[in-house]
Amino acid sequence: MSYKTYKYEGLKKLCNAVFEKFGFNKNDSENITDVLLLSDLFGIESHGIQRLAKYYKEIKSGLVKVNSRIKIVKETPISAVIDAGESIGQVVGKKAMNIAIEKAKNTGMGIVLVNNSNHYGIAGYYARMAQEQGLLGISMTNSPAITVPTFGKEAMMGSNPIAISMPASPYPFLMDMSTSVVTRGKIEVYNKRNEELPAGWAINSEGDDTSDAKEVLYDIANKEGGGIVPLGGSEEISGGHKGYGFALTVELFTAILSGGLTANYVHMNGVSGTCHSFIAIDYGMFGDKKIIEKNFSEYLNEIRESKKANGKYRVYIHGEKEFEAYNDKIKNGIPINDNTLKEIDEICKYFNLKIDDYIVQ
Repeated sequence: MSYKTYKYEGLKKLCNAVFEKFGFNKNDSENITDVLLLSDLFGIESHGIQRLAKYYKEIKSGLVKVNSRIKIVKETPISAVIDAGESIGQVVGKKAMNIAIEKAKNTGMGIVLVNNSNHYGIAGYYARMAQEQGLLGISMTNSPAITVPTFGKEAMMGSNPIAISMPASPYPFLMDMSTSVVTRGKIEVYNKRNEELPAGWAINSEGDDTSDAKEVLYDIANKEGGGIVPLGGSEEISGGHKGYGFALTVELFTAILSGGLTANYVHMNGVSGTCHSFIAIDYGMFGDKKIIEKNFSEYLNEIRESKKANGKYRVYIHGEKEFEAYNDKIKNGIPINDNTLKEIDEICKYFNLKIDDYIVQ
C-alpha cells in the first residue's frame, strides 16, 4: 500500500472545513484539527487524519454530539469533574486541561476528570499543554475495551494511554504510551496496508496468538473475545501483568474517580462514555523551578551520552523522535495512506467539498 505526502497547511484547511461541515463552530473545529494533525506531525499515523472516517461514522450515528453542553458537576480549588455531554473528546479535553493549568498556577496542582466523552486524540497533546505553560503535565484516558487482562481472553480495558510532559533542554520530555502493546489505531493501519500483525500483539477469541488484523478488529467490534495484549505481552514472565496493572490504574484515574464508565461499558447501547484525566503540577512547590529543570536536563543528557549497545548509535529520550518528526513534516509534508485518502475523499464528496481544493503535495 502506497503513501503520498501532502503539505500540512492544506490538510489543516481541509480538516477545519470538514469539522465545520460536521456542525462544529470555527473555534472547536480548529481545536479538533490541531489535536488531530499534531499526531501526524509527530509521526503517529494511528491517531492522525486517518481518524476522520471514525469521527464521521460516530457523528452520523449520534455517538458524538456536536456542540453539546459541557458542564462542571463538581469543583474544588484544586479539582473538577466535568460531564462532557457526549462531546467529541478534543473539545472537552482542551477545556479540561486549561482548567487544570489555571488551578495549578493558583494552588500548585490542578486535577480535572471528565466522563461521558469520546475519543480525544493523542494523550500527549494535553500533557504538552501544561508543559508549554512551565508545568508538569499528565493526561490519561480510557477507551472501548480492546485489551485483555493477563491470562484472560476477553477485552476488559482500553488502550488506556498515559502521557507525561515536563520542560527540559534541548527538548521537552514527552512520554506518551498506551498501556496495551499497541493501540487499536495501529491495528487499523496494518489492516489498511493488508499486512500481518507482528507476533505478540494480539490474541483471537480462543486466546491464541493471531497475526490477522481484520480478525482482531472484528472480534473487538463485535465483543467476540480476544483483543490486544497488555504492555509486556500475554504472560507474566515477560511482564504482561505490569502493563495490565497500568491499564487498571488508568481506569481508576479516569472512569472510577470521575463516576463514569469503565472500558468494558464504553461504546455500549449507543453511548460512548469515554473518561479522561488531566493533571497539571507546578513543581515550584518542591524547589527552584530552574534548578529542577537544569537537573532534569542534565540527567537526560547523561542518558543520551551513555554507552550504546553493539550496532546502536543513539539513545533517545521520550519526545525526541516526535519533535524531530514534527520539524521534518512541517517542512516536507505528511504522508497519507491511499486507503485513508479514499476515506477522506468520500467524506468530502458527502459535504460537496473538493479535496483537490485543499490538499497539496
